[in-house]
Amino acid sequence: MVKKSLMRLHNLLNLEIQTGRRENAFIGGVLAFRDRWLVDARADAVHPSLVQEIAGLLMLYADATTDEREHLLRTLLGLLDGPPQSDLALANIDRIGAAAELARVAPPIDAPPLDAPAPQMRVGTARAEPLPSLQANLTQPLTVLKGVGAKKAEQYARLGIKTIGDLIWHLPRRYDDFSRVRVIADVEEGERISVVANLGRFSERKFGYKKQMVQAIFNDGSGTLRASWWNQPWIKDRLEIGKTYRLSGTVGLYMGYKTLEKPIFEEIVPSDIKDGPILPIYGLTDGLRNSDVSKHVEQALTLGLAAIGDGLPQEVRQRYNLTNLPNALRQLHRPQTPEQLHAAQQRIAFNEFFYIQLGVQRRRREIQDLHAAEMIAGDEWLAAYQAGLPFILTAAQQRVLAEIRRDLALSVPMSRLMQGDVGSGKTAVAAGAMLIAAANGYQSALLAPTQILAEQHFRGLSKLLEGVPLAANSPLEITLLTGRMSGRERAESLAALSEGRMQIAVGTTALIQEGVAFHNLGFVVVDEQHRFGVEQRAALRDKSADSTVPHLLVMSATPIPRSLAMTIYGDLDVSVLDEMPPGRMPVKTKRFLPNERERLYAFLKRQVQKGRQGYIIYPLVEESELLEGGAAVDAHARLSQEVFPDLRLGLLHGRLQGSEKDQVMRAFAGGELDVLISTSVVEVGVDVPNATVMLIEDAERFGLAQLHQFRGRVGRGEYESYCALISQTQGSGSAERLNALVETTDGFKLAEKDLELRGPGDFLGTRQSGLPDLKMASLSDTSTLALVQQAARELLDENPDLSDYPQLGTELERFWRGHGDVS
Repeated sequence: MVKKSLMRLHNLLNLEIQTGRRENAFIGGVLAFRDRWLVDARADAVHPSLVQEIAGLLMLYADATTDEREHLLRTLLGLLDGPPQSDLALANIDRIGAAAELARVAPPIDAPPLDAPAPQMRVGTARAEPLPSLQANLTQPLTVLKGVGAKKAEQYARLGIKTIGDLIWHLPRRYDDFSRVRVIADVEEGERISVVANLGRFSERKFGYKKQMVQAIFNDGSGTLRASWWNQPWIKDRLEIGKTYRLSGTVGLYMGYKTLEKPIFEEIVPSDIKDGPILPIYGLTDGLRNSDVSKHVEQALTLGLAAIGDGLPQEVRQRYNLTNLPNALRQLHRPQTPEQLHAAQQRIAFNEFFYIQLGVQRRRREIQDLHAAEMIAGDEWLAAYQAGLPFILTAAQQRVLAEIRRDLALSVPMSRLMQGDVGSGKTAVAAGAMLIAAANGYQSALLAPTQILAEQHFRGLSKLLEGVPLAANSPLEITLLTGRMSGRERAESLAALSEGRMQIAVGTTALIQEGVAFHNLGFVVVDEQHRFGVEQRAALRDKSADSTVPHLLVMSATPIPRSLAMTIYGDLDVSVLDEMPPGRMPVKTKRFLPNERERLYAFLKRQVQKGRQGYIIYPLVEESELLEGGAAVDAHARLSQEVFPDLRLGLLHGRLQGSEKDQVMRAFAGGELDVLISTSVVEVGVDVPNATVMLIEDAERFGLAQLHQFRGRVGRGEYESYCALISQTQGSGSAERLNALVETTDGFKLAEKDLELRGPGDFLGTRQSGLPDLKMASLSDTSTLALVQQAARELLDENPDLSDYPQLGTELERFWRGHGDVS
């Protein structure tokens, strides 16, 4: 059967020869034709090897000289062989490719036959130079591109871009749609717009010693717009009075004038105005301009795009109506219409979600294939545990404990995330689960991120489980293991663990070090789990002494949005403590301007006089010329001498030694300090029920989840508590974040808002969370995420080891590289 796509290509190649090898046969140019032909060829089921070779030759054709184009055309016609009439005519393509990796430039007529090796061309040059195979093009250094020398390559390296493949995957961070221009009269303050206008005049002004502004006045007949650029004097050299420019940016208003601060601009001719392009805006560094990156990306696409395969199975692409990966990348860098751009963004987002889901679901399936000890606890046991507590468990605590109890009774290892706001009672639930393990003869381990938090858990568990008898009325024993224990004390704890005399071990990462052995570890708890990497969480699970795997419970006081629970924690079942213990009063939260500090200081002093304590949080350790914001060290010196000379002030920050931090925290917790001046290190690890005031300086410098954690340090006792957010920010994002904290104390609502405002990398810290960087996917897009979750599940049901999809397996491994095992 004749392949229509091959017949069409054959006819066009002959027409190209007849019309002088000037791309006249290809409507829109050879590259645009190549993209269309790839779609047709795949629909025709043309042999993949032939498709790849033809695509590579067409890619090179665009930059070839006239003589080189003659050779390329003859090579293409030789591949098509007249053209083929059936799939049998293509049978030799694999042999030809394997023998010679088919010439990128065809030999002259009197040269050796087609299956002999031939030279290849260098992009951007007029002469032929050897080049590696298509796939190897992706790993070539950027210096093979025209205009990229050693200095420019060094600038790219600062962005992590070193190869052709890196540059292709350097996706635009946003787009300016010049195809949807507005008239100046219609634009309003706060809008992000594109306008076309004539430059009337520009001027330069200096402000002080270091600041200089270039200001330009543009007019489109409907109104006037002022554009300004700070400390960029070279801008005036790129502007010419009387010419027409496209400008894009966010509209401001100054003394009645509409303004654009540092707009993107380009000169245009009148014929461009009606159907202007969508301009990609790339992430840059010093020395790189957006126009530079655009030109270099164009060359990189020419050289390397043909080598990018598509690991996403064809049936998945068809089922979810997704474009192929090379086409998506081309559209992201060269968008023609908003619709095509959206389709390309959807494809990359689907890819990222799909790889995440494949990784976490394979991890989940692996765990389910393992064996764990069955730990049974009767109803009478649960009733006895609750009766011995100094408080009544909330309905949420009882529900979650019942979920854990059901999991522990199975031979499949439990993998459960228990999340709840500060003060929701996670420790009491974990204690009950540890008691189940101990009653069944198994040991438990609790991993905490800091020495202070480990000590608090040790004291809390000792209090909750004190006097609880085990079999034969033997007491339940708990030990603390941290890196700062003395040699003799540590040796005694290690011996007790290895001999089975200790039922529960609480500690820091000292628990997962070499030399720590358990007698029969059956249950593991990881607290503040986002502080640990994937490997650290898994290391403690490997401490089991026999063939069984311990049950795992991870706890988080940072509420996790549903989308993150489906991604980072997709291998875990999720339990939610969404109810606070009775009697706990919400912390009163309010915003204040910096000029209201004296009133806040007076309020804090009155609280201390009543016997309470307070915190003052700063974003910096010491004052900096590069960063604006309050600094803890300087503030501690000033407040001690000028504001609170009669109070006991402590200082806590990240540059202190671990032992120094512990000493300060213990002094504050023991009531030896009235006010703790601190940086963000106080976020986790301090439980002081007597603290009632939290003052946060430069509150806009912190994330929403972090602010909520700060607020959770107060209101932990019986006294009414207060949180003051000191900020003069007028930025919409910062103000929205602070207002959200004022309006609600619901950590789950705040977590969703924080994820929406900042994204996953900042929300938990990408490296610590185990989540690879996302270039396009938005974790607020739960509808797409749910579709992808189903698609990944279906594919793994059909092919659990992905053996039918080797390229997908390779891309999956590359995507997760450095972020944990996804095998």
